[in-house]
Amino acid sequence: MLSGVPALAQTAPAGPKATPPAAPAAAATPAPVRLIKSLRVEGSQRIEPETVLSYIKLRIGQPYTAETLDQALKDLAASDLFADYSISGVATGDIVLRVRENPIINRVILEGNKRIKEDKIKKEIKLAPRQIFTRSAVRADVARIVELYRRQGRFAATVDPKMVSLDQNRVDIVFEVNEGPKSKVQQINILGNQVFTDNKLREQMATKQSRWFRLLSSNTSYDQDRLAYDQQKLRQFYLTEGYADFRVTSAVAELTPDKSNFIITYVVEEGPRYKFGDITVDSDIRDFDNTKLAASLEPKKGDWYNAKLIEDTIDKLSQTAGLFGYAFTDVDPEFDKNKDALTMGINFHIAQAQRTYVERVNITGNTQTQDKVIRREIRLAEGDAFNTFQVKRSQDRINSLGYFQDKFEIKNTAGSAPDRVVLDANVEEKSTGELQLSAGYSSLEQFIIQANITQRNFRGKGQELRLGVNYSYYSKSVELGFTEPYLFDKNIAVGGDIFRRDYNSFNYTGDTKQTTYSQVSTGFQIRAGIPLTEFWALQARYGLSYDQVGLAANYFNADGSCNNLVAGTYLCEALGNRVTSSVGYTIAYDSLNSRLRPTKGSRFSFSQDFAGLGGDVRYIKTRLEGAKYWGLGSGFVLSAVAEGGYIKSLEGSKPIGVDGVRITDRFFLGEPQFRGFDIRGVGPRVTRTPYTTDANGNQVLMGGKDNIVDDALGGDAYYLGRLELELPLGAGAKELGLRPSIYIQTGALFDVKAPVLNTACATGQTSNCYPTGTDANGNTIVLPITTPILDTNGQQQFEFTDNTAGTTTIVPTCPPIVAGSTNTCVLYANSYGPYKEQYLGNSARPRLSIGIGVNWNSPFGPLRIDLAKALLTQPGDDPKLITFNVGTSF
Repeated sequence: MLSGVPALAQTAPAGPKATPPAAPAAAATPAPVRLIKSLRVEGSQRIEPETVLSYIKLRIGQPYTAETLDQALKDLAASDLFADYSISGVATGDIVLRVRENPIINRVILEGNKRIKEDKIKKEIKLAPRQIFTRSAVRADVARIVELYRRQGRFAATVDPKMVSLDQNRVDIVFEVNEGPKSKVQQINILGNQVFTDNKLREQMATKQSRWFRLLSSNTSYDQDRLAYDQQKLRQFYLTEGYADFRVTSAVAELTPDKSNFIITYVVEEGPRYKFGDITVDSDIRDFDNTKLAASLEPKKGDWYNAKLIEDTIDKLSQTAGLFGYAFTDVDPEFDKNKDALTMGINFHIAQAQRTYVERVNITGNTQTQDKVIRREIRLAEGDAFNTFQVKRSQDRINSLGYFQDKFEIKNTAGSAPDRVVLDANVEEKSTGELQLSAGYSSLEQFIIQANITQRNFRGKGQELRLGVNYSYYSKSVELGFTEPYLFDKNIAVGGDIFRRDYNSFNYTGDTKQTTYSQVSTGFQIRAGIPLTEFWALQARYGLSYDQVGLAANYFNADGSCNNLVAGTYLCEALGNRVTSSVGYTIAYDSLNSRLRPTKGSRFSFSQDFAGLGGDVRYIKTRLEGAKYWGLGSGFVLSAVAEGGYIKSLEGSKPIGVDGVRITDRFFLGEPQFRGFDIRGVGPRVTRTPYTTDANGNQVLMGGKDNIVDDALGGDAYYLGRLELELPLGAGAKELGLRPSIYIQTGALFDVKAPVLNTACATGQTSNCYPTGTDANGNTIVLPITTPILDTNGQQQFEFTDNTAGTTTIVPTCPPIVAGSTNTCVLYANSYGPYKEQYLGNSARPRLSIGIGVNWNSPFGPLRIDLAKALLTQPGDDPKLITFNVGTSF
């Protein structure tokens, strides 16, 4: 019964049947027609009465019945605008609609949510401030929030909605969330498997059982979508092992009573194992020899059936057809299953296709990079015959630019005619600028600042611009480089670099740090390169540099000559100013699928530089480099890299050292190319170990690496090899840009003639040796080295001490000393503690290191961390366990 609406018909109560009195037949009286005399709305506040009436069909002057009034109430309920509603005045026709409006939502408040942030939940729910409150909307939002938590594996999560009434018919909606524990996969049961163990099958699944050692894994939580994915993974595994009839008959996930764990049970039917039967090719394309084509396929009769090989064979046949110009080739494998012989014969049917030609090349997605930069890397032009090899090569060349996101592919779609194909290159640009910044403080160099900026796609023209600045108390350098890969839109690359490097070396005498020598290099290099073939290229270059090597004044003798005892023979030999004018060339082969992150292909280069086209230096420097990459599948990439070099001084070179090659021209080996060793940590070097006095008064060598002065001399020859395996990670790690690898390296730096080492003076020797004396115990000891400090005119000075006045002055000559006076006058000089020189590391014997490294596209930029252990070393080598480098992109 509707409120205010009397029953239009009554049903008599049940009782004994009675015979009704006879009545004369009469015509039925029609029910009176009732009309709506007036119609008004009471109780509405925000909503206009006309709006309320618009939701119903009652109108003044129209007839009404119990059914039309009941429908009006249903229409008001469907509007979701009213908390209560009724109709009165039915008997008189003066109809009154009494309504009570739903409140307005003032705020939506979330409490107890920690695992899912508030902004994420509010994006998913419908209720929001200034909207009309309805109970159905609340129930829908509760279900939505619970679903969000279930997606995270929290099936025990509950949401309790509450309404807080406010004045002016407003409410606050509060969702009290009890997140509960994350529902883990406690157990994965597999029934029906006979060939493979449960553990072997669990390894194929993305879902893992919850165990303590998987504390950080996200795959231990239950996910309905992952359950279906795991079934497919099981099927793929069995199909690759020859079980063509395998199927998963059921997969059930049961939630434990406490809703904290799931138990998943799979029921499988393995079926028999099949072998390949006859493998044939049936081609409707006349260019193909079916017999030869079938013989070249990887699946062979008698091998265990493998569905993955079938897919790979279809791709190979399609690519083969593409080499002949057939872009749209339908390869249909026809299976002949023999359940008695347990064989699977396959006939690859290649349907008839038309030879296709490139109608158009579309380039889209590039907003900064000019079209011509991309188009010049595409090896097919409009009108050319379609060729899958050229398409793949074009794709690799564009990827190698490094301007676009990884996994770029060129798609081919049907053209305007059956023999036409359209190539679509839809690129997604990425940052091509690289900025590397580092700053720090060192007790040796004080403040250190390094900044290197590179833009590999300058102005969107594919040009490369580089600028590097390094600054510290003891070293300063600036370098600027530019490369134009296509000069005047021709396939000729030109570039140049200019540089200025200012370096001051230093060592310690006791606790005093002092500069030993300075090296200033200023110069430039220009270069040009042209391709010889698709994979071979030639580059030529010319460089000119002016090097100035000097020593501090206290390293010179009174006659202006270099003091070998103080500076070291190897530094005295490097002293002087020299001009180097050199020409060189490089011939290179490159078939890598990407120069940035190669996974397939090889690279080889041979280069030589000849110094002697003018200038003071004559040498020939030769280098060989090679690399090979193999994609092993499943994300594994194996690479083998080797390099080596040799430099030889030529006749006519200005005398430099014992072998005619400057330190600055030699090769150096260490971090970063030889992981496991410090910068310049491998190869020939001279070490100076100071002497000290032990507790017994005896002269002994000081211990500790920090007390040894170590000067790397470089080498005239070197070799270096590395074998590295890049390891795949899960999807989450890939999204973070993590790429770990393990590697082993070997190499050596050698072939430098031993320099003259400073030793203690032999009997009767008075020059170019350390002075010796006798200690209190009568033992021969090495004495400190004394070198005069010259004035600005290069003259000796003396230190006069007037003990009467208590003053000390520096004088050009000593005044007379009165007999009996305590005054003294001695040579004004520096005194250097005694030390022992050793020549170490000049050995071609291999050094060996193993390690693991991780590349990470961190929020701070590309980061490389290496943990490498040097297993084989030679005396003097400087191992280093951990290295890292960080930069950023823009």
